[in-house]
This record gives sequence, C-alpha cells and structure tokens, in this order.
Amino acid sequence: MIDYTRHRDRCAIAGIGETEYTKRSGVSDLALAVTACTRALEDAGIDATEVDGIVRNDFDLVTHNELADALGVPDLTYWGISGAGGSAAPAQVAQAVAAIESGQASTVLVFRALNGRSGADRYGQTRRATDGPPEVGGGSTYDEYFLPYGLVAAGQAYSMVARRHMIEYGTTSEHLAHISLTCRERANANPRAQMHGRAMTMADYENARMISDPLRLFDYCLETDGACALVVTSAERARDGRRPPALIRAVSMGTGPEPKGGVLFPVLLRDSYTTFPSAAVARTLYERAGFGPDEVGVAQIYDCFTITALIQLEDYGFCEKGEGGPFAASGALGLDGRLPVNTGGGHLSEGYIHGLNHVVEGVRQIRGESTSQAPHSEICLVTGGSPPASSALILRRDA
Repeated sequence: MIDYTRHRDRCAIAGIGETEYTKRSGVSDLALAVTACTRALEDAGIDATEVDGIVRNDFDLVTHNELADALGVPDLTYWGISGAGGSAAPAQVAQAVAAIESGQASTVLVFRALNGRSGADRYGQTRRATDGPPEVGGGSTYDEYFLPYGLVAAGQAYSMVARRHMIEYGTTSEHLAHISLTCRERANANPRAQMHGRAMTMADYENARMISDPLRLFDYCLETDGACALVVTSAERARDGRRPPALIRAVSMGTGPEPKGGVLFPVLLRDSYTTFPSAAVARTLYERAGFGPDEVGVAQIYDCFTITALIQLEDYGFCEKGEGGPFAASGALGLDGRLPVNTGGGHLSEGYIHGLNHVVEGVRQIRGESTSQAPHSEICLVTGGSPPASSALILRRDA
C-alpha cells in the first residue's frame, strides 16, 4: 500500500528569488527567468552546476532546456511541466518533491516568468498583431466554444461565480472589499509590491469602476511583468545552505468531481461552482500533513480575484460554507486576526506571477523575514488557483 505521508518534511525550499514586479520589464521572459533563478541559487548558496532538475508552468514561454543553457546547468536529469496556469505553483513544488524522493534529481529549480502586462494575452501566451482575434474550432480546448456567447475574459467567468455565491449565501461586495483592502494594506508595507505606498480605502473600492458586475477594478489581480524562482532540495541539503530551510510538510493536487475540460469557462457547467477543486485538495493535504486548518498560522491564498480567495477560505476549512464573506469582514485576515493572509500583498496588490510569489512569501514567513510578519508563522498554507484543478502545500519551520 502506498504511503502518501512519506514525504513529510523530507524536502525543503532552500532558496527564493524574484525580479521586480512591474508593468513593463523591458526584457525577455528568459532574462526574467534567469534573474529570478540566479537570485534563488545565491540565496540558497548553491551553484548552478548542482542543479539537475527544472519544473516550469505550462504557460511559460521559457523552456527547461533554454533556462538550463542560460544558467550553465551541465545536465538535467529531470524536467517537468505543471498547469494549467494559476493551478500550477504548489503542484510545481510537488513535482520537485516527487523527483527528489524518487531519486530522479537532487536539486530542482521551480520558476515562473512572464511579461504578463506588456507582452501577453489573457492566457499568458504572447500573441502577434497578425494573429487576429481568437477563433472557435480547432483550438484543442473547450474554452473557445464560450467565445460566441460573450465569455472572453477570466473576469467574466469569476463574476458569474461571485454572483452565484451572493445568491446562494448572501455574500456582498463589501465582503469582497475586505479581502482587497487586506491585501492592499500588506502591500503598503512591502517595498517589492506594485501597490507599495498606494493606500486604499473602502470608499476607493466602492467608487472604482465596475468591470464585470459584481466585480470592480480592485476585485481583479494585477497584470505583472516579473519572475519568481525556488530551489527545492532534500531537507538535509537545505540545512547546510545559506538560509534557514522551509520544510515542505505536505503537498497535494486534485480536481474533485466534474473537473471539466479546458482552462476556465467550462467549469461553469458544473452542478455547483461555489465550491472549488480546492476543497478536495484540502482534504488530501491535511491528511498528508497530519493536521488540519487549526494548526495553520498564516496563509497565502490564491487571489486572482477576491471571490477566488473568499471561496478558498471556506474550502480549506477556516470557516463554514457560505461564511467566507463574514469571516473576511470580521478582521480575521489581518495580522492580528485568526488567519493573516497574503502578507506580501497577494496577486491583488503585490503582483501576479501565477501563484509562485505566494510561495516566495510563504518562505519569508517561515524564515521570519516578511515585511508583514504574522505572529504565528511556524506553519504556512500556500494555495493555487482553482478552476479545473488545484494544488496546495504546507510549509513548516525547521525544529
């Protein structure tokens, strides 16, 4: 019988790296990736010649061989790809853990690099001006069949999720606002954040233009140019590194029932879309970790939209189903609350690197290096995006 808990604390994140988060990087995706990976290796005190594994996001335009060549990696014995898109970041770490535990690699770089503001379309893929509009048919995805009915952007799909949650549970825009305001407050303390120094009030949120009813401007994540990288290795190797290790207590991936095809829009065909695949991921994750949400002291919750974070508060067991709005409005998400969240500013106010900047911030919490350090940061939950599938991980401070 397979022991799904054997990976507990056996691997660790030994190094983290990131670029600036900007609206226009002025460099290629490869240059961003190299910068973030080089900084992660320096942070870990590990040379590029020791790297033998690379895991990337399926939306990345940078391939593993291009990155290995640019970094001077002598021989890759493992490479992996995870997705779709925002579902990937914790799953990328899970692949690195699997590669190390199975003996296929010893030191794995996990990265995400994108010019998401200056050079990418809605799916993170660069489009040429000559490509024309998206076409229906022959695109190898179910998403394209929703285009004729007006679903052409992620915000439209999530606005339907938000409206359904409002209808079923009485959730309000003010509830969503508290998530956005919390992330902005954390970003104001973080010099790396795109929204550093740009305060926001409830009035600012309420007066912001409606993008896709009921979602306003500040319910949306930032479009960002940038990159993040992690060095994953064995816990023993990480303890010999330059920085304190963030032990990987548990990782999990899951689809739950009715995963549907495509990247986003088909999930609206589920019988219910106010519960995400993250609910299934949470059950597996806690079983593998050996504890539940009561032990989690800080969390980095995937927040491509405010409604995404709200639903995950329920799915990961921090409140009852339908109570995500009142939980957020209660002050529970602040530094002195039950569950400090997105302490770097999150995707809503720090930057949107498809979830990998959440893992970077999780490591900072474990090390005690965050600009908004949580009072109980020994155990940190990091979640991934949710539409067709999801993933999550739990980081733990070394004893």
